[in-house]
Amino acid sequence: MYTKSPHYLYQRNGTFYFSRQVPSDLQTRFNKKRVVISLRTLSEPKALKSAIKLADRLETYWSTLRLELFHTKELKLSFLDNEKIISEKLKLSDALNIYLKLKGKGKDVLFARTASRNISYAIECLGDIDINLIKPIDSGKYRDFLFNKGLSASSVRRIFSSISAVFNISINEVGINMLNPFSGTYIPDDNKTKTRLPIPIENIRTIQAECKSLDDDNRWLIALISDTGMRLSEAVGLLTSDIILDNHIPHINLVNHPWRRLKTKGSNRTIPLIGASLWAAKRVKSVNNQYAFPRYTNQTKCNANSASNGLNKWLKPRIPNDCVIHSFRHSLRDRLRVVQCPSDIVDAIGGWSTNGVGQSYGSGYNLEVKYEWLNKI
Repeated sequence: MYTKSPHYLYQRNGTFYFSRQVPSDLQTRFNKKRVVISLRTLSEPKALKSAIKLADRLETYWSTLRLELFHTKELKLSFLDNEKIISEKLKLSDALNIYLKLKGKGKDVLFARTASRNISYAIECLGDIDINLIKPIDSGKYRDFLFNKGLSASSVRRIFSSISAVFNISINEVGINMLNPFSGTYIPDDNKTKTRLPIPIENIRTIQAECKSLDDDNRWLIALISDTGMRLSEAVGLLTSDIILDNHIPHINLVNHPWRRLKTKGSNRTIPLIGASLWAAKRVKSVNNQYAFPRYTNQTKCNANSASNGLNKWLKPRIPNDCVIHSFRHSLRDRLRVVQCPSDIVDAIGGWSTNGVGQSYGSGYNLEVKYEWLNKI
């Protein structure tokens, strides 16, 4: 039974739902007379907040439709059918090809793989149809389809951001007279977001000792990350020449490579080598390969996913639950906090983005300053 609440809420098995009737003057535009959406929460305050936002979005959408009806009836104007404007129809798969052609230059394999996966989800849900036939109600179906696959709200938002970019490029490039149906789709919150835990220092010391004992390339990779806080892909994609040992401060010169792009502009940095990371760097250099970790990297690709699977399997019995290889990065930030390292220096070491316009001026902290703070941990 639907609620008569002014906020259009009702509960089913404890979960709150949004339910609102489509206005009678617009019902001919839809295939159903009522909008019903699971808000995916058991919390009434959260449900109320989501329902208010959703009601506002619907009011805006319905106002737009009424304005369109006014143009067509009162002003005796009509919108040209996109199928008549476009002689060559553009399907979802065509839109993906346009996007990869224009935006994929200089990007790594992961960029194309992500865009292709998200469009394949849309094709699985809606079919490989002409994009001008996709309506806002279809974006809602796509959202529910992704939730039903077990994806979290944060993952659904990332997918919508990606597919919305594909549509924007295609609409502008081909000149289609349409609004992006994936823009502004309401995505309710859920409780699936996990906080990535740092690895306790006692576990880190034990792991570092075991890495030195086993002394193979996978253990070098773990040790290298443990005292530098690098992202796994950053370390896996290194050239041996990126490791500088013949300097008064041994360090890594982290730069973009065709097989591995860095995540942000601030990720391009120098990182002093200390402790287990310095040991690992020396072991990597002693082999004298072109690539620091040729098991995972060559001139065409950097397979960080394969490295992640293998390393996490080895680490699992040695670290607390919910910790993974990436947790070393969180641990480094905590270890620097313990020695009261200023947050902007922490950001410079780890390649995190620092807020504030002033942070973009100057050349940043030099190697000596970073080494001074890293050496304290």
